[in-house]
Amino acid sequence: MKKASLLMSGIMVMSCAPQQKKLVYPETAKVDTVDVYFGTQVPDPYRWLENDTSAATTAWVEAENKVTNEYLSQIPFRENLLKRLTQLADYEKISAPMKKHGKYYFSKNDGLQNQSVFYVQDALDSEPRVFLDPNKLSEDGTVALTGLYFSNNGKYTAYSISRSGSDWSEIYVMDTATGKLLEDHIEWAKFAGAAWQGDGFYYSAYDAPTKGKEFSNVNENHKVYYHKIGEPQSKDKLIYQNTAYPKRFYTVSTSQDERILFLFESGAGRGNNLSIRDLSKPNAPFVQLTTDLDYQYSPIEVIGEKIYLTTNYNAPKNKIMVADINRPKLADWKELVPESESVLSDAEIIGGKLFLTYDKDASNHAYVYDLDGKQLQEIKLPSLGSVGFRGDKDDKECFFGFTSFTIPGATYKYDMDQNTYELYRAPKVEFNSDDFVTEQIFFPSKDGVKVPMFLTYKKDLKKDGKNPVFLYGYGGFGISLNPGFSAARIPFLENGGIYVQVNLRGGNEYGEEWHVAGTKMQKQNVFDDFIAAAEYLIDQKYTDKDKIAIVGGSNGGLLVGACMIQRPDLFRVAIPQVGVMDMLRYHKFTIGWNWASDYGTSEDSKEMFEYLKAYSPIHNLKPGTTYPATLVTTADHDDRVVPAHSFKFAATLQAANDGTYPTLIRIDSKAGHGAGKPMAKVLEEQADIYGFIMYNLGMKPKF
Repeated sequence: MKKASLLMSGIMVMSCAPQQKKLVYPETAKVDTVDVYFGTQVPDPYRWLENDTSAATTAWVEAENKVTNEYLSQIPFRENLLKRLTQLADYEKISAPMKKHGKYYFSKNDGLQNQSVFYVQDALDSEPRVFLDPNKLSEDGTVALTGLYFSNNGKYTAYSISRSGSDWSEIYVMDTATGKLLEDHIEWAKFAGAAWQGDGFYYSAYDAPTKGKEFSNVNENHKVYYHKIGEPQSKDKLIYQNTAYPKRFYTVSTSQDERILFLFESGAGRGNNLSIRDLSKPNAPFVQLTTDLDYQYSPIEVIGEKIYLTTNYNAPKNKIMVADINRPKLADWKELVPESESVLSDAEIIGGKLFLTYDKDASNHAYVYDLDGKQLQEIKLPSLGSVGFRGDKDDKECFFGFTSFTIPGATYKYDMDQNTYELYRAPKVEFNSDDFVTEQIFFPSKDGVKVPMFLTYKKDLKKDGKNPVFLYGYGGFGISLNPGFSAARIPFLENGGIYVQVNLRGGNEYGEEWHVAGTKMQKQNVFDDFIAAAEYLIDQKYTDKDKIAIVGGSNGGLLVGACMIQRPDLFRVAIPQVGVMDMLRYHKFTIGWNWASDYGTSEDSKEMFEYLKAYSPIHNLKPGTTYPATLVTTADHDDRVVPAHSFKFAATLQAANDGTYPTLIRIDSKAGHGAGKPMAKVLEEQADIYGFIMYNLGMKPKF
């Protein structure tokens, strides 16, 4: 690698089509850094922006935000859009109740609270009282509750928090009965909760990171500890570490009876290894049950001597298996519920029965089985949508939450003996869901594979080729996009827009084969699917190329970046959110190495390097090209996909774009990858994103 002094680029002057004003972007320094991959030299002129804590980067962020904020503030309907979004968000959001030690716990947001509050009630018809209010943990709402863990003896409740959206967690403990906060405090935990055993719990953490590099340096040497209540973290007992594989995750959970400690190893394949320790036997060793990190093994519960698990081992669409604690290795597991044509996406044991959720063409369907694997009944859900069950393995009470594109999350109480359910709670939102309709369409991708997508729009929509479209996708890491409600979409829909959600390859909508078909040397399939979706919508007269906005976050941000570069003529607006934009260096930051199972890395082989470089957004922008109006979004505390990805992409795009449309970057402060963001920040971001989209699509909304 060669390094030299900074070479300042000239000020870029670009025209902004919607308002016919010239945007003057900040000066962005260039360096002559060059990396060599298998004999190929690859310049990285904005490498200095990877230093997220430097004074130069801070100044650049401030300058970029100033340009962006000035542009967004001039959108004539932006303030009215924010008012409408605020009005729509101002409704009660209540989770399904969770029963613990004879009491019921649920979260509720009155509407515009920055964080949801946890409540407890002694009976379903008794008055709820506040159990834990995260809004009191910070003045600005940037401390979020990320987990709540009740000890099995009922004495303690551990809770984890995140500050400013970071993946770093801290764990606190309170007395469950009194709510009194104890002195216990765990720092530098990550991707871990509290797995209780007696008067203590297991958790996973890293050594304290280098000061100033907490949100960018590679995370290595994940360790499992046991914390005894009342003792300082410095006395916690190291339970497990594996120095042979510093870039793997090691997390744990315990069975409800506290007999079995499960150890999960992941980060080097598409799945995980599973080991167990029998805590009823003093000094028992961990017994490794599996040996292939490309399969997923997930315990459901331990009942007697049996461990019930879901796995995709020799079953790409998942199945239920049973292991014997005394002979627990994979070779001795027994199949209980075999793989079916639909994808098994969730499994719970409630009231001595298996509640299985299957995905059929990306929508949930629910069934009840006995513990011998016999199907008892199907639960006919309210409509096309998504479901989540809550209940205890020994309790007859069962609740489920349900949502769809036009139905906000409602809670139902299910009678498993009668196979009936009744509405328990439903929110009231200031819009009429009967005015909208959702349809599912299957379209052919470039290679002929049929891909599904959901379209939601007003019932009186005309297919005249003039409708604005919000095209959303993800396509990676085996994550399925099921139907779900978002109040933020409503103003776009009310003003004649179509919300389109595409179930791209790379997800798990059709099982592991669908996932693998969008990974590594097949990643281009994902982009082809998304492009084909847009072309189909145009061909069928839903819209045209000047009315399409493409949106995606994280891996979906990569999707947007790749597609706007490969087909800049096809989209009018692009919103890459917290995207993975540098495919040659992504694995060198925080936990980026964990994504290699989906992407491969530039170090794997010459072929893999060339494949990645061929679609890497930062490396394929071409000077003088008319790219869509683009609003890149990121945040200063994003330690999942570090903001350097977005910084370097925005700088490169501003230099390459021909000036027809604006190229902006919105950099949030005291925020991270997205989870736990306070409501006030969420609404401001939504107003900016939807305002930018609607303005650049030529919409004239009525609010």
